Amino acid sequence: MRRALTLVLTGLIAASAFATPVLAQGRGGGGDDARREAEEAAKKRKRDQEWNQPTAPLPQLRNAGPCPYVKVLYDASRYTEFKDGREAAGNVQWTGEIQGLSAGCSYKDDEPIQVQIEMLLSLGKGPQATGNGKTYRYWVAVTTRNQAVLAKEYFDLPVTFDAGSDRTMIRETIAGIVIPRASLETSGANFEVLIGFDVTPQMAAFNRDGKRFRVTAGAPQAAAGAPAPQ
Repeated sequence: MRRALTLVLTGLIAASAFATPVLAQGRGGGGDDARREAEEAAKKRKRDQEWNQPTAPLPQLRNAGPCPYVKVLYDASRYTEFKDGREAAGNVQWTGEIQGLSAGCSYKDDEPIQVQIEMLLSLGKGPQATGNGKTYRYWVAVTTRNQAVLAKEYFDLPVTFDAGSDRTMIRETIAGIVIPRASLETSGANFEVLIGFDVTPQMAAFNRDGKRFRVTAGAPQAAAGAPAPQ
């Protein structure tokens, strides 16, 4: 599912001025580098003309520096909801887990950093769930690296489970994360993008302790009177 949403960090230009400066890549040497790049570009154009190579429809732009770090906050990486708050496999209502992230960014010169993220989620319906639908909530936050939160937004993810199914996989695309830069020398390495489920303090403690109860999709029902598997 692709999210038509934008996380624009207002007021970040002033805040990022205090970020540790990381020089943009490929800028050492000043005019010499620019001259060499121009000469290489001219040679490539000449080779393409000689070999009748078609011109690429879009120019390949190199980032001015590295991308922000994108990661899942461990305490909020899983969502486990229990009936009446009692931690037991038989009391699980809904589960969720962020199983993978991939991200990319683009920026050059003094332009802001634009980040896009793809997230893979595994979502489950436990034995105490009611109905076939659940709206999960997750958040995206941008921080200065290992420091203050600059912006944070929450997003709702409505999920409907197929009849007879207790597990589904969802792919979310989050586009439009825009991070202004204080100056040309402000690199993406100054920032982090964190993602997590909207969890209660009890859920966070459950994750922090390394506990988990996973929904087992397609598990056969125990016969009447048969002891439950341990």
